[in-house]
Amino acid sequence: ARRVSPSSMVKLTMLARVADGLPLAEGLESDRQADLETYKQQAKSLFKKLGTGPPPPSRMSYESGPYFLHYMIEGGVCYLTLTDRGYPKKLAYQYLEDLQKEFTNQHGHDSIETVARPYAFIKFDTFIQKTKKLYQDTRTQRNLTKLNEDLHDIQNVMSRNINDILGQGERLDHVSSMSETLRNESRKYSSRAKDLSRQ
Repeated sequence: ARRVSPSSMVKLTMLARVADGLPLAEGLESDRQADLETYKQQAKSLFKKLGTGPPPPSRMSYESGPYFLHYMIEGGVCYLTLTDRGYPKKLAYQYLEDLQKEFTNQHGHDSIETVARPYAFIKFDTFIQKTKKLYQDTRTQRNLTKLNEDLHDIQNVMSRNINDILGQGERLDHVSSMSETLRNESRKYSSRAKDLSRQ
């Protein structure tokens, strides 16, 4: 197994409302060496795109330079983390699940829908930092055990390049308008098929 240095865990953690991309909370970065502004902007652009077009997959991984952006969506909230490429995907999703459970316990679903200002749940950072420490070193017994557990089939989580979704807005809009056309065509087709079956 590849040894992963303890620093290679979570570089960034962000939570946002799926409907409109409003940032809800963020794991404030303690690792000042890495310049993460680019990735933060990528995450924010990704959040904005999630609420438009067809419903996004509930779990997705995007590669971006030396990192991976992993996200999961639950209860209208997108939980996203940026990790080094070498960090096991399984642990990244387990980390996001831990955050999701605690965030839902603390805030439920109602307050998420009604909140209007960005970073309304910034105090959640305390829990993010505490949880992040637990996942930092992949070689701890706790994390080795988690790696051997059968979590949601992580192998089935799709991985794509972040550039596929960002910076090619027209292409994305084109794809969604094409899928809209196809949906309309198939509606026409199915109602025509119904008419024919009635004859």
